[in-house]
Amino acid sequence: MPEANRKREVGRGERVLPGVWRLRLPLPWPGVPHCNAWALAAGDGIVLVDTGMHEPGSVANLERALAQVNLKLEHVRLLVCTHAHSDHYGQAATIVERTGCELWMHPNHEHMLAAARDPESAFDRRIEVARQSGVPEEPLRRYSEARRGDDYGISGIVEPHRKLLPGVEVHTDLGTWQVYETPGHAPSHVCLYQEERRILISGDHLLGRVSLYYDYGYSPDPAGEFLHSLDLVQELDARLCLAGHGRTFTDVQAHIDANRVLVRDRLAKVEEVITADPGLTAFEAIPRIYGAAITPMTANWWLSETLSYLRHLEVTNRLQRIEGTPERWSAAV
Repeated sequence: MPEANRKREVGRGERVLPGVWRLRLPLPWPGVPHCNAWALAAGDGIVLVDTGMHEPGSVANLERALAQVNLKLEHVRLLVCTHAHSDHYGQAATIVERTGCELWMHPNHEHMLAAARDPESAFDRRIEVARQSGVPEEPLRRYSEARRGDDYGISGIVEPHRKLLPGVEVHTDLGTWQVYETPGHAPSHVCLYQEERRILISGDHLLGRVSLYYDYGYSPDPAGEFLHSLDLVQELDARLCLAGHGRTFTDVQAHIDANRVLVRDRLAKVEEVITADPGLTAFEAIPRIYGAAITPMTANWWLSETLSYLRHLEVTNRLQRIEGTPERWSAAV
């Protein structure tokens, strides 16, 4: 269905387990119609994990989802964000203001602050990365005209009251949740794990449908970090995953394996394409890597992913960049 004709979702709530509720919150993005926040029973209230994106009507959608499971925003005693992307952190400032609760989040959230504090500079940076990657000027001009001034989906900047790092514990009626650093998708990404029940709150690290995205440019090697995070989560041996998008799933190991295979296949394909035709830009390589022409819907996603793979192949001494504008790539000497 064309995006213009797609009926927008509304907030929905459902019980997953005693003391665990899924809050399905709408998103405005093509192909990603909703995200999940998770409400965890905790004494006379709840711990809320993630927030949904800030946009007109978003608070009402959150309150509607809570009401469907007999909860209210005022029941939030603690807000935990798995990472600082707008669909997981976007309503944090509003929730903290409304409830007086604390926000716990990983301290490496500069990737969010840069966009929230100075949207124009962040947008200019995105354009410059695309130009350096070989995107032609005419598509860049059209993109800039269409997207400059877009809302970043964040109601306001609120710094975490506590740094969400390993060793920090989140206490709920289901027991204690441990924090695991899982960067890759975002530098600020963490997962929460309840060991006795073997439940993983995975944010966007593991999703029901394998879908790879890296926040490029804020850490040394996003793809390598993601692979390491898969290894870490595998060791937990979770039996139920509460993901940031889509339904819960129990075949956690199969999802880990599928992500690992896809990343390694993509890395192999990037290396193959660049080695066969040295001097390609990232933009020129994308159709050969993905086997499809770039579209407005896929351009930003595929470019961030491809740059992350090129960077991983560079730090592992398999490819090298040829300095200049635009930037080109070849096999490592």
